[in-house]
Amino acid sequence: MVKYFSKVWYILKGSRRSLPWLLLLFVLSSVLEAIGIGLIGPFLNLAQQPERIKEIPLLDWAYQQLGLQSSSEFIPILGLVIAVVFCIKSVLYFISERNIFRFSFNQKGQLIAKLLGVYLSVPYVFYLRKNTASIIKNTIVETNNFTMQCLLPLLKAIANFTVVFILVLLLAKTDLLLFVMILAIFMPTFLLFYKFKKQFQQWGKEVSESNQEIIRILNHGLGSIKDTRVIGCESYFHEQMEQQVKRFATAATSARSFQKLPRIVIETCLILFLVLFISIYQIFFEQSLQDLISILAVFAVAAIRLIPAASISIQAMGQMQNASYSLDMLYLDLKEIEKPEFTKHLDLDDSATIRNSSLSPVNPTSAFTHQVELSNVIYRYPGTEEAALDNISLTIKKGQSIAFIGKSGAGKTTLVDVILGLLKPEGGDIRVDDVSIYEDIRSWQNLIGYIPQSIFLMDETIERNIAFGVPDHLIDAERINKAIKTAQLTELVEQLPNGIKTSVGERGVRLSGGQRQRIGIARVLYHEREILVLDEATSALDNETERLVSEAIQSLSGTKTMIIIAHRLTTVEHCDCIYLLEKGSLAKSGTYQEVVG
Repeated sequence: MVKYFSKVWYILKGSRRSLPWLLLLFVLSSVLEAIGIGLIGPFLNLAQQPERIKEIPLLDWAYQQLGLQSSSEFIPILGLVIAVVFCIKSVLYFISERNIFRFSFNQKGQLIAKLLGVYLSVPYVFYLRKNTASIIKNTIVETNNFTMQCLLPLLKAIANFTVVFILVLLLAKTDLLLFVMILAIFMPTFLLFYKFKKQFQQWGKEVSESNQEIIRILNHGLGSIKDTRVIGCESYFHEQMEQQVKRFATAATSARSFQKLPRIVIETCLILFLVLFISIYQIFFEQSLQDLISILAVFAVAAIRLIPAASISIQAMGQMQNASYSLDMLYLDLKEIEKPEFTKHLDLDDSATIRNSSLSPVNPTSAFTHQVELSNVIYRYPGTEEAALDNISLTIKKGQSIAFIGKSGAGKTTLVDVILGLLKPEGGDIRVDDVSIYEDIRSWQNLIGYIPQSIFLMDETIERNIAFGVPDHLIDAERINKAIKTAQLTELVEQLPNGIKTSVGERGVRLSGGQRQRIGIARVLYHEREILVLDEATSALDNETERLVSEAIQSLSGTKTMIIIAHRLTTVEHCDCIYLLEKGSLAKSGTYQEVVG
């Protein structure tokens, strides 16, 4: 359990200061509750025999201080005190419950934001071993599980255990036999749930994994609905979904139903022991029921509060074990930020840093004025022995257009990912005007515009897709119009009923392939990037559309530095230099005629 709590403590980093105040509220409301319940026994005794007030020193002192004429006058005052104590306790209990929920749900929101910060900031190699379904599941499902099955139960367990502890001490002081009997009920129940902790962990793992599979199936089945419909494989995805929802239902049912057992067991045992307690006192101690009224009153009122408090505490143990798999997932992903692969430290508690990272200006010391130089770059993917890039050296002058060609697997995309700063080489360096890009990778990336084979478009307007990542109030209309004109989108925008305010649909479904690519070009132009990287940017287009996009690209020659990956050699004829890659090495370089010849 120490390891479990240490992970929770790690995840709560930045919000721990609120916990002592919550604990103080728990203890204060529990103490007041115990005082109120403890006064019920004397109150009932005094109601029957007011003269016994002198037998209780504290009450006798209060009676003397009030200067009352008769002990009977003290009974209503004592009743009022008990009522006030319970009212204050109820208010404190409500405040503590409200603060538990506020703290827990605030943590959920902060945790989602923190995870997004991690996922946006971890090294690119993280995504080589993680799928989107896992990331979505951790951000939405696991944070909810952590809140509802770990944090809330933990705080409620602490609050209710405080109540149980103080009430059990009160019962021990009231009657020792009663105390022993209460322990005889609670301890086996606690031990039973502790014994089943591995089963709870397994159920939690099943629920988590089935949720991930459900998201994955949705991504696969709906991600390319055209292929799904045309091939006719709807039943395949439907059957997969049925398997996972059954798996989820079985594990969730077992976990939730087993968590209801504590209250059932405790309630049943308390009733049985109440009957046994009365019988034992009457048979062995020869006391009448009248003599047991105060003890039974304390027991009855305590039991009303003790049963839910004890059952919630024990149930929380099961919920926390059930959430242990979710806790591990979140803990491991948050720990990613501490790994040495991180290019620089990022304070995820500083939301402004994350929010504005894409808008940060280029560092003047890293401005691109002469050339980019790759020197003996070596890169090896994690877990592999063969180098994907082997001793790559080349120079790209400002305003130059270069192209990387070669067979699939030659290392073209890997080289571009290294140039983009997504992959950090294990050897060699990339320098901009004799300054290593690794001194400030963000400033280097602020120079680069990336145009992939498949442009990602949000289900938003053309304007928001061009000004990708820029808040509406910061969008520069003049830059938007200039980017549209240069990317040859003017005719398209003029034909649309709402112009740049027209929604493109999910992933640009309402646009043609060429239009999507030109929006991608407009995007990098809007952000005024000096180096354009085109990764098979025209390979999926028909000849006519490719010609239009190529014209838009060629119009930028001389004004922008361009790095192009292409399979179609016709798209790189205009480049100043062609590099042929073979098995991660530069095999040949020169003009189009010299290399392709």
